[in-house]
Amino acid sequence: MTPDDLVARAQALAAQGDRTLLGIVGAPGAGKSTLAEAVVAALPGRAVLVPMDGFHLADQELDRLGRRGRKGAPDTFDAAGYVALLRRLLDRTDDVVYAPVFRRDRELAEAGALPVPSGVPLVVTEGNYLLADGPFAPVRELLTECWYLDVDGNVRRERLVARHVRHGRSPEQAAHWVDHTDEPNARLIERSRDRADLVVRLP
Repeated sequence: MTPDDLVARAQALAAQGDRTLLGIVGAPGAGKSTLAEAVVAALPGRAVLVPMDGFHLADQELDRLGRRGRKGAPDTFDAAGYVALLRRLLDRTDDVVYAPVFRRDRELAEAGALPVPSGVPLVVTEGNYLLADGPFAPVRELLTECWYLDVDGNVRRERLVARHVRHGRSPEQAAHWVDHTDEPNARLIERSRDRADLVVRLP
C-alpha cells in the first residue's frame, strides 16, 4: 500500500460524518510519528494528531516507582488517562479538548499543549500500545481503525540508536538502551500486530 493509498483511506475515515479515531501503532523506531504527521498534513483542517507519548509518567514519578530504567514500557504511561482522553474526544461535547504532548528534548510531558477543536472530524493517534492488553485494552474498541506499521528490525534499531544519540546519550549508552529497553518493548508490541485492521509496510 502506497502513501497515497493511506491518505485516501484516512480521507474516507474523515468523511464518515462523525468523529473517527485512527490509530497508528508499531514498535519503537518504526516511523509512527512520521506517518501520522504525513497523514494529518494531507488533510488540512480535517485531522489532528494526538500522540500517546503525552501520557509518559514524569521522571520524578518513575524514580519513585523504580521504573525510570524502563521508560517506554507499558507501565511507565498513564494508560487510564490516555483512555479517558480518547473517550472525551469521541464524546465531542466540548468545543475544545486539550491534550498533552511529550517534549523529547526535555524528556517530559506538557499538559494542555495540544488543542483539539470539536469540528475536526478525524483524530489520528499514534503510539506503542494501542493494541495492547491490560490497562491499554480499552483503546482498541475506541479506535475506528488501527494500522500497524511494520519496518525491518535493523532499520528500526539504527533509527533508535541515532535518536538516543541526538538526545544526549553516547553511542554505547544508546545501543545499550535499545537492546535492553526498546527491543523488549518491540517484541511485546509485535505480539499485538494481528489485532490491527491494516499492516503497513513502507520503505
